[in-house]
Amino acid sequence: MAHLPQSLLPMSALTLPKRLVVSYSLTFLLDRCTRSKRPFCSRMSATSSTPLTHSISLQSQLGQPVQIVAAPGLSDSGFRSAIESSLFKQWLKNLESESGILANGDMTLTQVLIQGVDMFGKRIGFLKFKADIIDKGTGKKVPGIVFARGPAVAVLILLESDGETYAVLTKQARVPTGRLVLELPAGMLDDDKGDLVGTAVREVEEEIGIQLNLEDMVDLTAFLEPSTGFKVFPSPGGCDEEIGLFLYRGRVDKNIITQLQGKETGLLEHGELIKVCVVPYEKLWRMTPDAKTLMAIAIYEMAKKEGLLPHKS
Repeated sequence: MAHLPQSLLPMSALTLPKRLVVSYSLTFLLDRCTRSKRPFCSRMSATSSTPLTHSISLQSQLGQPVQIVAAPGLSDSGFRSAIESSLFKQWLKNLESESGILANGDMTLTQVLIQGVDMFGKRIGFLKFKADIIDKGTGKKVPGIVFARGPAVAVLILLESDGETYAVLTKQARVPTGRLVLELPAGMLDDDKGDLVGTAVREVEEEIGIQLNLEDMVDLTAFLEPSTGFKVFPSPGGCDEEIGLFLYRGRVDKNIITQLQGKETGLLEHGELIKVCVVPYEKLWRMTPDAKTLMAIAIYEMAKKEGLLPHKS
């Protein structure tokens, strides 16, 4: 039986298939302040009691400027970084997209309160804010607390050995849940370029310790309707996170399964303490509370049922 015949190739030798490239370039520009030549302008009073503010205009509600306000304690640099971040710009872009909240004119955005930022090096990793969005018909606010973290990817790895199919997962501490969670290898995009499949392969290498051939990756979320944006939202009531789900299928010798089971991996410098877990695929749906895993199983099974998956070599 083949030993991951095309799966352990150096990533530098591979060419990214064009059909899997997804662009996340952002075109939204903040309005220029009328009294300054700078693209960003915040107004700060002589006393520290007045919050930092900034005003923007949206194409969907011209003549109704939106006030961006800094919460008490947020620094000037933090406020500027938040407004200029790709996370905030993408959220504003989504509001005015074809399926956006502001698209049909039934709602209006009046104010955004920037509450906090978490820096990942020189870029914003997480952004917390509260948006005041009013339903024009009732005059009521809609729930608007946002935890922005941006796009991510996850990979369903299925390895066939001796006639049985196994799923390769990770187990690691997830502090927000207070639990160790069995889940798909996954990660956030590190930049704004939207290289989903490249990020997926890199995350597998970091979390599982194997290199996958880019051309063997199947974009499961590409089977969804265009109106979905070809992504899934695990928690849209409070978080903007959108996930691209990928599938990898391969055949391996039994010793590969044994070598992977219980392997300790992860980037220690980033605090990642990860254990690899290999489980029979047919039992997987009962073994994990991870939404990424369950969504990937659902799309995979439906795509397989409808004959949408490419032929496995």
